Amino acid sequence: MNTSLIQKYNVPGPRYTSYPTVPFWDEAQFTKEKWLETFKASFQESNSEQGISLYIHLPFCESLCTFCACHKHITKRHSMEDSYIDTVLKEWHLYVNLMSSKPIIKEIHLGGGTPTFFSSDNLSKLIKGLLEPSELHSDYEFSFEGHPNNTTKEQLQTLYNLGFTRVSFGIQDYDETVQKAIHRLQTFEQVEKVTQWSRAIGYTSISHDLIFGLPFQNVKTMTDSINKTKLLRPDRISFYSYAHVPWIKGVGQRGFDENDLPKGDEKRNLYEIGKQLLTNLGYEEIGMDHFALKTDSLYKATLDKTLHRNFMGYTTNSTQLMIGLGMSAISDSWYGFAQNVKTVKNYEAIVASGEIPIFRGHLLSNEDLVIRQHILNIMCHLETSWTDKKLQFSKINDVLEALKEAQKDGLILVHNETLTVPEKAKPFIRNICMAFDLRLHESQPETRVFSMTI
Repeated sequence: MNTSLIQKYNVPGPRYTSYPTVPFWDEAQFTKEKWLETFKASFQESNSEQGISLYIHLPFCESLCTFCACHKHITKRHSMEDSYIDTVLKEWHLYVNLMSSKPIIKEIHLGGGTPTFFSSDNLSKLIKGLLEPSELHSDYEFSFEGHPNNTTKEQLQTLYNLGFTRVSFGIQDYDETVQKAIHRLQTFEQVEKVTQWSRAIGYTSISHDLIFGLPFQNVKTMTDSINKTKLLRPDRISFYSYAHVPWIKGVGQRGFDENDLPKGDEKRNLYEIGKQLLTNLGYEEIGMDHFALKTDSLYKATLDKTLHRNFMGYTTNSTQLMIGLGMSAISDSWYGFAQNVKTVKNYEAIVASGEIPIFRGHLLSNEDLVIRQHILNIMCHLETSWTDKKLQFSKINDVLEALKEAQKDGLILVHNETLTVPEKAKPFIRNICMAFDLRLHESQPETRVFSMTI
């Protein structure tokens, strides 16, 4: 890759799991009541055909991984499981009571934290409780995130029996020095065991998460991690850039000296090496940060142009309404976003009082909705168009002017009111989307907010 382009475009920028991005939500205009109106409207519009998605945030972890920027609750007290599961189900019923008909569930994803912190019995209680007042979509898909060190065969079997067919294991890196630095010690043998269990039980899509840019990583450690991944051949691989944001997450990301982090060209080289090795193994690059075998549904969704992106990342399920349950979970009605309170104590107390525990959000304007679609198109399909009047907006010429330099550098092609991102320009997708991000341009933050784009 052209080193000068990396240096030129490697600036802080959003990852665009939503638009507007969270730092630019207009919280002053948001109310829970207004958001619930968008929720009801979206449910009526989409439930009977699309169904709805549920994201369940299970925040508990037994130890702190120092690379992690997620909202979590560190504890070894498994007694906390019971009240938390009860609270999630109470929150679900608060939403069900607002629905005009029985919810049709198309997607459930258990994220964290560490979902496999929870016992098989509690995971079963959770899923059965979610499904009890619901119907299943004919094309439903359930998935969860598992920690290789505490995912048991019983948990895998329990969730599979409940309809789960996808599992994602957080690997990050296999090198022991790197693992010690990020406080995430797990052996290849443990990862191999849970991967083989999953296949034997019947999971049809197994994903491994890898991260580049971690402390002490180098060409040798990256090559070794990919070679070990080759032996297990997961169906999907998330190959993320480490987002170093200690000014947001505080001490959790200060578990190592910043001089230990690969930076700039060195960091990008780790990605290029990893990408080449994965390509040699038969993986296809999907959007940004993701790879899949040609047999996986994520690759097929790319070919069919049905790939979607939301707060959970890339998905084959495009539902208009996604309800986030649990501490800090974010819901998306398409017309608005709403986030739950960020501590377990507050979350449980508010739900116990009979209230949906939302504390902030954003209601999308008509312009937001248009920009959101353009950014989704670029992130998922590497192209967008404004030939349709519904996708035109007043500042399109300003956006194109802002992209003149990127066009000159070969990062985009513009023709007949259509913008296309060439394959070679994939590393710069975030930069291209930033040109469309009117909220970012209107409200430049006074302090650093985002990780670097490349």
